[in-house]
This record gives sequence, C-alpha cells and structure tokens, in this order.
Amino acid sequence: MNTPILLIFFRLLLAPIILSLAYFFGESTKSIIIILMYLGLLSDILDGIIARKQNISSEKLRRMDSQTDMIFWFSLGISTWILNPTLISNHYIAIWSILIMELSCYIISILKFKKETCTHAFLSKLWGITLLIAFTSLIGYNHAGLPFTLAIVMGLVSHIDVILIILILPKWTHDVPSAYHAYLIRKGIHFKRNEYLNG
Repeated sequence: MNTPILLIFFRLLLAPIILSLAYFFGESTKSIIIILMYLGLLSDILDGIIARKQNISSEKLRRMDSQTDMIFWFSLGISTWILNPTLISNHYIAIWSILIMELSCYIISILKFKKETCTHAFLSKLWGITLLIAFTSLIGYNHAGLPFTLAIVMGLVSHIDVILIILILPKWTHDVPSAYHAYLIRKGIHFKRNEYLNG
C-alpha cells in the first residue's frame, strides 16, 4: 500500500479514536484530542504532497481523501458537542447552517454528476484552517467567540463557492481551485492548477 493511502487511512482511523476519547474519557482527553487533530491535518497535507511527488495522484485517491476529510472533521464536531453540549447548543443555528450547506453540495453534485463533490477548492482549504483554530478554541478553551464566528463565515463562503463550481462545471472533475476556474474549464481555457490544491 502506498504512503498517501496509508496517511488517508491514518486520518480515517483518528475519527473513531477521537470520538471514543471524548465519549468514554471526557474532559481529561482534551489535550490528546487536539494533538490528534493537528496530526490529522498534517497527514492531510502530506498525503497530497507525497502523491504529487510520486506522480500517483488519481481520481480515486482524491475522492478517498475528500471523504476522509469530511469524516475526520465531523468526528471533531461531534466530540466537541460531547465535551461541551451547552456551548454547541448555544450556536445551533450557525452549525445547522453549515451542515445544510455541506449536504447541499453533495446532493447537487450527485444529482448533476452522479458523484460526490471533490473540488479541493482554495476557499475550502482556508475553511479547514479556520476550523482548526475554532476547534482548538472550542475543545481546548471552551470558547467560541471570534474563532468560531470566522469558521462559520468561511464555511458558508466556501460552500457557496463549491456549489457554484458544481453548477458551472460541464462535467465532473476533481481539484478545481474556484468557481472562476470552473468557468475557465467550461470555456475550454487552459490554466495551471496550483500545487497546493493537491493537499
């Protein structure tokens, strides 16, 4: 099995571990969960870099990476709720808005292309960074505040971008940097895809 796939499976394995730590051991595992979260992000960065260097990046690998990302971040969201249900309940409208947007991306993509979305867009990358900061604040310090607000705003913006990408693309493809680049693809205009999108 190649290294990128091992890194993806590592991140996938972290999801049930994080959930188990939060559910069975609670507050005492917060530091461990945060460390695992950062290790998961590191694996996400490395699998793309290594796949690109080894020239083995493929549609199957990118789709696997994308779905694993969703499971990984979702496990952190559930764990945050387990550890601090009141804090999450106080922001349920914002959280449900993100969940509905995420579901919408999948529904629209499946209806149009019969495949799940796998854009790895630039704004989605930025959203991942704000999620990291928000979960660090939520889990580590029981604080929502600006980090949480920023993650919600960035999440809504990035999902709108993904929906536009799906609607604009003439056929399914992976690794589309933005809605503007989807427009270029639709018009048959060549562009160089930035390497950071392979992460």
